[in-house]
Amino acid sequence: MTTEDRLYCDPALVQFYDIENEGGADFDYCVRFAGDAQSVLDLGCGTGQLAAALANGRDVTGVDPAGAMLDIARMRAGGDRVTWVEADARTVRLDRTYDLVLLTGHAFQVFLTPADQMAVIETVAAHLSPGGRFIFDSREPAAREWQEWTPELSRRTIVHRVLGEVAAWNDVRLDEATGVVAYDTFYEGAGGRFHARSEIAFPPRQALAAMIESAGLVADRWMGDWSGADWTPGAREIIPIGRLASGQP
Repeated sequence: MTTEDRLYCDPALVQFYDIENEGGADFDYCVRFAGDAQSVLDLGCGTGQLAAALANGRDVTGVDPAGAMLDIARMRAGGDRVTWVEADARTVRLDRTYDLVLLTGHAFQVFLTPADQMAVIETVAAHLSPGGRFIFDSREPAAREWQEWTPELSRRTIVHRVLGEVAAWNDVRLDEATGVVAYDTFYEGAGGRFHARSEIAFPPRQALAAMIESAGLVADRWMGDWSGADWTPGAREIIPIGRLASGQP
């Protein structure tokens, strides 16, 4: 990710984010997975829904590069219990470690090059306590989920609390040479038309495994969806769960 994505940085578009990303299987799994972790680092925390939910009785830090997202995070219920940091997951260093480091909502995929992906995984390792755990997610490239993001297949209606019913849809293009998917997001209703263009990468499992090992981490488990099923070649998600290589399973 080398340029600002209006989908996350422009308040006119950020206002739709929570409507389209409320709760979900990843949210429910991570709330359970946190267990007895006393400290949590949420990289790419977005509008802070998960970080705020985890902050009841825990020391939670949420990191995101988009100030417009963090503005919403600070105002949400429980937001005052979270330490919010506006920073890039590739370079942020907080001079402390956590029992749990997570990066969900496919935020990992906004990092388009192997070098940037490696930098993010190194950030995970730099902030993980001995005995702590990490979890993040990326879409399985073999599932070719982007083929569902055409205007015809993605058209939907959302309800905005001020604007009322808003039509939403996507369009998509795959760069076969790089494997990067560029997609457009449109919202159209009483407030006018809003548009953002985004890019995401789909690194394969073997590439992620090599980066995790190189960063001094161990993936003890690979899930293929947020129901907890193990990864198989037919999975739609790649979800590694692990720890520091020097830590205990």
